[in-house]
Parts: sequence; structure tokens; C-alpha cells
Amino acid sequence: MGAAAETIRIAIGTQDTTINCAAGGLLIRELDLLRRHLPHDGKYKDATYDIQWKNFSSGAPITNEMVAGKLDVGVMADFPGALNGVAFKKAGKSSRFITVLSGSIRGSGNGVVVPIASPAQSLAELKGKTISVPFASTAHGMLLRAVADLGWDPGRDVKIIAQAPEVAGSALQSGQIDAHADFVPFAELFPARGFARKIFDGAQAGVPTFHGALVDSDYAEKYPELVVAYLRAVIDANRLLAGEPEKYSELIAKATGIDAPVVYLFHGPLGLQTRDLTWKKEYRQDLATSIETLKLLKRADTGLDLETFIDDRFLRAAFKASGLDYDTELAHYASTTSELMTEVSLSAELWLEGESKVHRYASPDAAFAALTQFETQGKKIRAAYAQDRSNGIKIFANRAWYVAASSGRLDAFFSKADAESFAAKSGGKVQDFDAILQSKPSPTRRPG
Repeated sequence: MGAAAETIRIAIGTQDTTINCAAGGLLIRELDLLRRHLPHDGKYKDATYDIQWKNFSSGAPITNEMVAGKLDVGVMADFPGALNGVAFKKAGKSSRFITVLSGSIRGSGNGVVVPIASPAQSLAELKGKTISVPFASTAHGMLLRAVADLGWDPGRDVKIIAQAPEVAGSALQSGQIDAHADFVPFAELFPARGFARKIFDGAQAGVPTFHGALVDSDYAEKYPELVVAYLRAVIDANRLLAGEPEKYSELIAKATGIDAPVVYLFHGPLGLQTRDLTWKKEYRQDLATSIETLKLLKRADTGLDLETFIDDRFLRAAFKASGLDYDTELAHYASTTSELMTEVSLSAELWLEGESKVHRYASPDAAFAALTQFETQGKKIRAAYAQDRSNGIKIFANRAWYVAASSGRLDAFFSKADAESFAAKSGGKVQDFDAILQSKPSPTRRPG
């Protein structure tokens, strides 16, 4: 029976709460973006489409359903994506990694948090402690690499236990664990909700990380036009996020329960991760590293051929159909180059309650001055953002450390150690957010 006479299933596994995957699932579903690109000519002239969406909290169950033939496309991170390829191979089949959705060549997005009252300020202070993490996740891979960088034996120097983020939140509040490592958005969400502090960001490990989409190879070969249609919908969603990040942060928040300011931390300008769909060499290497890590963990006894596992044919076709040049985008590294780091580290933002647009400033100094004025006008600050001087990542301003120079300039830092090091070299003074506000002439309040 030809495609023209078929009802064709397009079953997509999403991770809604993993908010950096929004362009590959949630937004496409909520805005019905896929349907506008599905073909209705040639062999698809009389075809009807059965679009199915299934939401999951992590990548592993998506892989299980893909291997079982219940899903055609799935979104997940680098580490579980490598597991996906291995699982398909063990089943005598294959999958293809067809696009990146969002990521960081420096590794931001994954992180480690501790209870709010913990004295720990760095990962190095957690030796002998209990750290939970969702096993087989990209955060698990990050934690193992970070522990190795410290020269620790993961089986002796630290106790790593499996724990989903829904459980970890309660465990942090009750003191049952000393720390929790997790992927997007929990290392930002838990501190934003006031019961945890982030002490380690994946950018400190310098290992690239990303989330992307995979497809069953048999499905892709049978319906290549549908894979391209899906990727064109991804491109549409990506454009919408870039154009109106506040609006779509609110939509994502409504669908997931993840606070909109946390969503904006990722999807706003100079976000914690870039919405880069192209296969940067760093992401290719990241997958190779993930596969090697799986071997060390005895989770895989064979490798994967990355030249076939990573398949950019469909993405290139989608770019062309959408009027974009893939190779130009592939060569573009947004704000990740060293030449732009100084400029990036100077920016700051304020999101006022009741306002639909974020206010952007050229420096933390300007943002704090504006914050003071807003407070005297009775306006409440929903969220404040700064950029880390060391690596450019976006951070919540009320969780940052600042170095105040004699000139009055403020530099923001995620890490207290980085702030102290910079202050020692520059002669500045290290202050936290509250100390900065108390130095202002008008009473102010911390972002809610």
C-alpha cells in the first residue's frame, strides 16, 4: 500500500519540563507547528496524519518506547542519546541523531545544588558526602567527569545515588542528601524557589552538553519528507523563541509549571544555553565522549559510528526549505568567542512584575540604579539577571557574587571563589546581592 493511501503515524516523545527542548516538542505541539509543514502532494497526496505526543521526564523511557516501535522521534540529551544509539544497536536496529535543539559548548545547563543552609561553596567541599543524580542522564555524565577532574574515586571518595529531580527537591529540603546534580532546569529551579544554592555549573567543567532529537532510522528512510517537516517545525519554534522570549517563556511556564523567569534564563538573549540547531564540532566530540563514558560504566560494550549516528541530511534539507544557510549557521558561535566575553559579562536585565517585556541594561551598575528607581516607584522586581564575568553564563543576579571596583563598576560572578580571585587581582571588594542593595540610597527588595 503506498503512502498516499495510508494513515501515517508521527509519534514524538517529548520532555516538557526539560525546558531547553521546547523547540523540539512543547512549542510545536502547543502551537500546532508541525501540521503546516506536512506534505500533501506526490506520494502523500491522499495521506492522513496521526500526530501523537507523549511526554516524559527523562530520556531513558523515550528510548525504551522508540526501540519498542511506539515512538518515531524522541528528544533527549547527549548522554541518554548515546544510550539510545546503543539500545537500538543491541536490538539489531539503528537510530539517528538528527538535530541539536539547545546546548552549551562550555557545558552550562547541568549543575550541582546543595541545601540552602549548607556551608559548601564548591564541589571540592563535598568529598565523602552523598550526591544524588538521575542515573544515565547528561547530569550523571557531568558529575562523573567533574569528580574525575578532582582526582576522586567515584566509588570511594563520594557517595553517588540515583534520584529523580521530583524526589531530590524534597530530599534537599529535609537534609537527606548533601547535594543533587541535575540537568535543565533543576539546578536553576531549586535555587529560584529558595531551598537550594547552586555551587557548581557545568561550564566550570568545560565539557560541552546539548539536548537534541533522534529518529528511528527505518522511519526516516521510509518517510524522509516527514522528518524534514518535523525539523522545519523545530526551526519555526526556534525563531519564535528568539523573537519573543518573554511571551514564550510564559507559555512554557503555563504548560510545565516551571517558573517563567527560569525559562527565560535559558531562552532569553545571552541565555544559559544557545538555541543552536547545527552540529558544532564540540557537540560531535561530546557524543564521542559520552560513548566512551558508557564503556567505562559498563553500559556499552561496543561503540557507535558517529559518521552515521549523527545524520544532518534532513536538517540541511529543512534549513534550505526554510530559506536558511546551514553552513553559515554551523560556523556561527553566537556569544561564545573570547572576543565577545567582556561585552557579554557587562550586560544585565530586570523583569518587573506585571510587565511583558524584560528591561535590558549595559551593565550591572545601570541595572541596580534602575532597580532602585523602580522600587521607589512601588514596582516589584520579578527577576534580575546578570552575566558571569568568568565564562559569560547568565545567572540570577540575587544569587551572584559581585566585585565592586573603586571606580564603581560591578562585575558579577557565579562562583564566590572566582569573585575572590578577581578581587585579589583587581583590588576590588567582594559583596553579595543584599550588600549591594544596602549600599544604595533608597530601600529595595530582593527579587521574588
